[in-house]
Amino acid sequence: MDIDVQSFAVANLRRRPEVVETGGFVAGFDPGTRSPHINYATPLPGARPSARDVAALVAAFRERGLRPRLEFAPDAAPGVEPALTRAGFGVEAVHDYLVCTPETLTPRSDGGPLVETPVADHDYLSIDAALSEAFGAGFTGSPEGAARLRRLQESGGAVRFVRAQDGGCAGAATCSAPAVGTSELAGVGTRPAFRGRGVAAAVTAALTAEMFARDARSVWLEYGGEGSRRVYERVGYRPSGTRLYMSLDE
Repeated sequence: MDIDVQSFAVANLRRRPEVVETGGFVAGFDPGTRSPHINYATPLPGARPSARDVAALVAAFRERGLRPRLEFAPDAAPGVEPALTRAGFGVEAVHDYLVCTPETLTPRSDGGPLVETPVADHDYLSIDAALSEAFGAGFTGSPEGAARLRRLQESGGAVRFVRAQDGGCAGAATCSAPAVGTSELAGVGTRPAFRGRGVAAAVTAALTAEMFARDARSVWLEYGGEGSRRVYERVGYRPSGTRLYMSLDE
């Protein structure tokens, strides 16, 4: 599965508004944000970069005023971590990822929250604000964030949410458009006031089923703690591998 996940990471970054490919790396940039979670690079499966290759990648970030940063499945490109370490990169985090297939997906039977697809601008703004609150970002929804969500929904990916009683968003998640037979489910977040009500499980199940309806053979995600892991496992996700995050300080 590591090769599938890494191949997906490459294909997904190639969807960014600006793409740089150099020395076995693909870097994806979005001029509309400086977020390191959107502007980063990943290696091609099996890449064995030289010091010159890494230097060229670093230059692509520096000329944009961004911190060089990568996300990848290390087992799919075992020569990359040593090359980055020699160049001064440090490890930000190592995350396990889970995978769901049509065979393991558990249909909902609890009559949980109603999951909706955003349509109006208000929906996208509410989702962006809710996810910011859920992840403790400390800011309200922005037109730029809402626009990124709409682009994802309208370009083959999917955004799903549970509506709050006030018409806003209680929680939501996103899924990238399938590539190489798989898709990444990300940004699963529930506002604190609505946690413990099955919101995360509902949007996760809905998005996963949607990707399978679009002929994805699997859907994968990373999780942030044992509590969220249990939620995903109830939906049908199973442990499969790890992803490595590395960056270079000034």
